[in-house]
Amino acid sequence: MKINTVIVIGAGTMGQGIAQWFAQQNLTVEMVDQNFEFALISLNRILQSFDKLEASGKLSNADVTLFKKNISVKKIDEINSNADLVIEAIIENLEAKNKIFATLDTMMSKHTIFASNTSSFSITQLAQSVREERKANFLGIHFFNPATIMKLVEVINGLETNIEITSSLIEWFNSKSKVACKCSDSPGFIVNRIARNFYGEALRAVDTYDVDKFREVDQVMREVGGFKMGPFELMDLIGIDINFSVTESVYRAFFDEARFKPHRLQREMVAAGRLGKKAGKGFFNYET
Repeated sequence: MKINTVIVIGAGTMGQGIAQWFAQQNLTVEMVDQNFEFALISLNRILQSFDKLEASGKLSNADVTLFKKNISVKKIDEINSNADLVIEAIIENLEAKNKIFATLDTMMSKHTIFASNTSSFSITQLAQSVREERKANFLGIHFFNPATIMKLVEVINGLETNIEITSSLIEWFNSKSKVACKCSDSPGFIVNRIARNFYGEALRAVDTYDVDKFREVDQVMREVGGFKMGPFELMDLIGIDINFSVTESVYRAFFDEARFKPHRLQREMVAAGRLGKKAGKGFFNYET
């Protein structure tokens, strides 16, 4: 498989990380967001990240100069219609995802591979937003945050995905030092399906807003369970709103199976604007 040009739709935390990682593979990357000014801010953060990596000795000056040239911000009507791969990394909202894929379907070359970074929606369902002839080139490519560091990439077939494309992409990612695994198109795939109980049982164990109990659970999971982060600090890092949205999606997809049920504390935190690190406050408080 040859991938030279990648378009990343969405300049949030995940989109930003995905775009940076592809730029570091020496590919041409175009980053798009419905808010162009926000996309420019995200691009500046990527450039600053390159500078920090150079300062720490992890990248050479030559590498940084090259990587910076690889990435740009575009408006959607300016993107390269002959790009090899388009990855959607917008909010976990089915209607919004369907709308962007339907738009891209009218713009992109027939050879372009369409991929969603969704963590919970069915790839088969998302593929219904494009024409029949596009569905063979439609699949899921789910990165983990931070995409530049986390090695795992879930590659998900839809019912109509060409399995040769999936196999080639897995081989390609593995050649770039990622660990790619093929997943069935089931709610939450592998990691997010298993992780629902990591978060859900912690929430049920504490039950109410109690910072001391949050710290205690996190400490036990780190020091006894061997996890690098406890469930509450991890939810703060991911974003409590995102975590809640994914939990709701998986819960509904499993026809309201009790073990995936969201906890009321998640909803209360979102309503209060306590969204985690990005908001300066979540289960814990952070300096902004």
